[in-house]
Amino acid sequence: MLLFPAIDLRGGRCVRLYQGDFAAETTYAEDPAEVAAEFTAAGAPWLHVVDLDAARTGELANLAQVGAIVAATGLPVQYGGGVRSVEIAARLAEVGVARVVIGTAALENPSLVAEVAARQPVALGLDVRGREVAVRGWRASGGRGFAEVLAAAPGAEVAVVTQISSDGTLEGPDMELLAEVLATTDLPVIASGGVGTLEDLLRLADLRAGGRALAGAIVGRAIYERTVDLTEALAVLGGPAAARSPRSVTDAGSAGGSS
Repeated sequence: MLLFPAIDLRGGRCVRLYQGDFAAETTYAEDPAEVAAEFTAAGAPWLHVVDLDAARTGELANLAQVGAIVAATGLPVQYGGGVRSVEIAARLAEVGVARVVIGTAALENPSLVAEVAARQPVALGLDVRGREVAVRGWRASGGRGFAEVLAAAPGAEVAVVTQISSDGTLEGPDMELLAEVLATTDLPVIASGGVGTLEDLLRLADLRAGGRALAGAIVGRAIYERTVDLTEALAVLGGPAAARSPRSVTDAGSAGGSS
């Protein structure tokens, strides 16, 4: 199972939200590229970057910071936030983003997933409150369950699943939700939300449903609050040995197991 350290951007800074609440924000660093460089030094195989401003507005407010992260690390970057057109996805590819996450647009314009996927790697973003997918920076309900969205938006190479009620809480991931998603789709699944300890990561690595395992896990606040040591977690989960290519998570998921 690959580990994705998370960098959430707002106003050019590295921040974290609690349960997606923009009023419950903690700033961890003024220079996200420096944080990314630290994650690289620890051996991270990928980075997960979210532009929180873009998630709300659809405008790439932190594109310069995303480009700086790519330049500072050389790592494949999985990016989410405001990817609602082919043009926006292309601009992200131009600054070196390896894979874009499409969430809101997957509900509002499902054909966009396949259209972008024909040009560059795409992850389907399932930001779930309970079992219902939320949109526009988690501020609104999409009115559909995750299974319906999975079926309606083909073309993605992986699915990124976030339980909003767990995100930023450090109280543990929603194992039942993740098991349901694994049993529902053949896509490799990357888990997000709630990881607070190394034990949580081990539980995710051991999770099986429908004969399948998680391909990856995204960790943010636990690294910043030092309840998870990134170097230790990478060593326990198998370190940076996985191939650093946009297809590496796909390959891991297809194998049906965790490393």
